[in-house]
Amino acid sequence: MRYSIVYIVTRPEIQERLSIGLIVLTEGRIEVKTSLKKLKATEHLLSAKEYKFVARTLGEMRNNIKTEQAVDYLTRYSNNLITVSPMQTIDIEDTKKNMEWLYRNYVYSPTKATT
Repeated sequence: MRYSIVYIVTRPEIQERLSIGLIVLTEGRIEVKTSLKKLKATEHLLSAKEYKFVARTLGEMRNNIKTEQAVDYLTRYSNNLITVSPMQTIDIEDTKKNMEWLYRNYVYSPTKATT
Protein backbone atom coordinates (compact mmCIF):
# COMPACT_ATOMS: atom_id res chain seq x y z
CA MET A 1 0.00 0.00 0.00
CA ARG A 2 1.27 3.48 -0.83
CA TYR A 3 0.32 6.65 1.04
CA SER A 4 1.14 10.30 1.48
CA ILE A 5 0.26 12.69 4.32
CA VAL A 6 -1.23 16.14 3.72
CA TYR A 7 -0.16 18.85 6.18
CA ILE A 8 -1.33 22.37 6.97
CA VAL A 9 1.63 24.58 7.81
CA THR A 10 0.53 26.75 10.72
CA ARG A 11 3.82 28.60 11.29
CA PRO A 12 6.18 28.35 8.32
CA GLU A 13 8.97 30.24 10.07
CA ILE A 14 9.47 27.31 12.47
CA GLN A 15 8.08 24.60 10.16
CA GLU A 16 5.15 23.91 12.49
CA ARG A 17 2.56 21.75 10.76
CA LEU A 18 -0.55 19.71 11.42
CA SER A 19 -1.47 16.49 9.60
CA ILE A 20 -4.85 17.14 8.01
CA GLY A 21 -5.29 14.39 5.44
CA LEU A 22 -4.15 11.19 3.86
CA ILE A 23 -3.75 10.24 0.21
CA VAL A 24 -3.77 6.47 -0.31
CA LEU A 25 -3.28 4.32 -3.36
CA THR A 26 -5.69 1.53 -2.44
CA GLU A 27 -7.32 -1.20 -4.48
CA GLY A 28 -5.94 0.36 -7.66
CA ARG A 29 -7.25 3.88 -7.13
CA ILE A 30 -6.31 7.08 -5.31
CA GLU A 31 -8.37 8.04 -2.24
CA VAL A 32 -8.06 11.31 -0.34
CA LYS A 33 -9.41 11.57 3.19
CA THR A 34 -9.22 14.74 5.28
CA SER A 35 -10.13 15.54 8.86
CA LEU A 36 -12.91 18.12 8.94
CA LYS A 37 -12.46 18.45 12.72
CA LYS A 38 -8.81 19.41 12.31
CA LEU A 39 -9.67 21.73 9.45
CA LYS A 40 -12.23 23.50 11.66
CA ALA A 41 -9.60 23.84 14.41
CA THR A 42 -7.25 25.61 12.01
CA GLU A 43 -9.83 28.35 11.55
CA HIS A 44 -8.38 29.85 14.75
CA LEU A 45 -4.76 29.37 13.66
CA LEU A 46 -4.95 30.88 10.18
CA SER A 47 -6.22 34.17 8.84
CA ALA A 48 -9.69 34.09 7.25
CA LYS A 49 -8.15 34.31 3.77
CA GLU A 50 -5.69 31.48 4.49
CA TYR A 51 -8.42 29.29 5.99
CA LYS A 52 -10.65 29.79 2.96
CA PHE A 53 -7.76 28.89 0.64
CA VAL A 54 -6.89 25.75 2.61
CA ALA A 55 -10.53 24.57 2.78
CA ARG A 56 -10.99 25.12 -0.96
CA THR A 57 -7.70 23.40 -1.82
CA LEU A 58 -8.47 20.34 0.32
CA GLY A 59 -11.86 20.03 -1.36
CA GLU A 60 -10.20 20.21 -4.77
CA MET A 61 -7.69 17.56 -3.71
CA ARG A 62 -10.50 15.17 -2.73
CA ASN A 63 -12.16 15.65 -6.11
CA ASN A 64 -9.23 16.02 -8.51
CA ILE A 65 -6.36 13.74 -7.51
CA LYS A 66 -6.69 10.74 -9.80
CA THR A 67 -3.12 9.51 -10.35
CA GLU A 68 0.08 8.88 -8.44
CA GLN A 69 1.76 11.42 -10.75
CA ALA A 70 -0.63 14.09 -9.43
CA VAL A 71 0.50 13.26 -5.88
CA ASP A 72 4.15 13.42 -6.95
CA TYR A 73 3.49 16.85 -8.45
CA LEU A 74 1.96 18.08 -5.17
CA THR A 75 4.98 16.87 -3.18
CA ARG A 76 7.26 19.03 -5.32
CA TYR A 77 5.07 22.10 -5.71
CA SER A 78 3.50 22.71 -2.32
CA ASN A 79 2.91 26.20 -1.00
CA ASN A 80 3.48 27.77 2.41
CA LEU A 81 0.08 26.61 3.70
CA ILE A 82 -0.29 23.05 2.46
CA THR A 83 2.42 20.45 1.97
CA VAL A 84 2.23 16.84 0.83
CA SER A 85 4.76 14.23 1.89
CA PRO A 86 6.37 12.00 -0.74
CA MET A 87 4.53 8.71 -1.32
CA GLN A 88 5.63 6.02 1.11
CA THR A 89 5.18 2.28 0.85
CA ILE A 90 3.97 0.27 3.81
CA ASP A 91 3.90 -3.51 3.85
CA ILE A 92 0.23 -4.07 4.65
CA GLU A 93 -2.59 -5.45 2.55
CA ASP A 94 -4.21 -2.99 0.16
CA THR A 95 -7.69 -2.74 1.76
CA LYS A 96 -10.17 -0.10 2.89
CA LYS A 97 -9.77 -1.34 6.50
CA ASN A 98 -6.01 -0.73 6.38
CA MET A 99 -6.58 2.71 4.85
CA GLU A 100 -8.74 3.57 7.86
CA TRP A 101 -6.00 2.27 10.15
CA LEU A 102 -3.45 4.56 8.46
CA TYR A 103 -5.84 7.51 8.75
CA ARG A 104 -6.42 6.90 12.48
CA ASN A 105 -2.70 6.55 13.16
CA TYR A 106 -1.32 9.38 11.01
CA VAL A 107 -4.11 11.94 10.82
CA TYR A 108 -6.97 11.60 13.26
CA SER A 109 -7.60 9.31 16.16
CA PRO A 110 -11.15 9.59 17.54
CA THR A 111 -10.04 8.77 21.08
CA LYS A 112 -10.86 11.32 23.75
CA ALA A 113 -8.07 13.51 25.05
CA THR A 114 -7.35 13.52 28.77
CA THR A 115 -6.61 16.65 30.74
